[in-house]
Amino acid sequence: MFAIELQSPPEAREQNDGSAEAYGRIIIGDFTETFRAPLGYWDESDYRHSWQQAFEALSTSSHATSCLMTSMTDPRTSNFLVCWPMYRAGEDVFIQNAIIFLDEIEDSFDPATPWRSVGPRHRIDEDGNKISEWTTSMGSLREFFG
Repeated sequence: MFAIELQSPPEAREQNDGSAEAYGRIIIGDFTETFRAPLGYWDESDYRHSWQQAFEALSTSSHATSCLMTSMTDPRTSNFLVCWPMYRAGEDVFIQNAIIFLDEIEDSFDPATPWRSVGPRHRIDEDGNKISEWTTSMGSLREFFG
């Protein structure tokens, strides 16, 4: 099973500092993680559209890389963005949680194609620690994204 959604009631969107955010969750098999998606640079429909585009990018090749953005702020003024990289290996899809540090990427960040700023899949970080990773299938993604 796979799902990613924003599920905020309208009264929960406005924060104390006047900023707005949506609450969301990602489900990968029996794993569920909640997240807060800032609204402003992107609204809820922008996140959903980006997720659909990310799935379509993943569908282009049996070894494609893509990502689901869950914290999108203006890349011209932000230090980092949060996403869930997806690495396809045939019909298997490996999903991790990651931060894109904008000062560490080679090219400028393009919000229309955020997966171009995702590095290759690693299972161990630079300190030798195992990177958390969840597995789903292209079938589950196809079922969700229709």
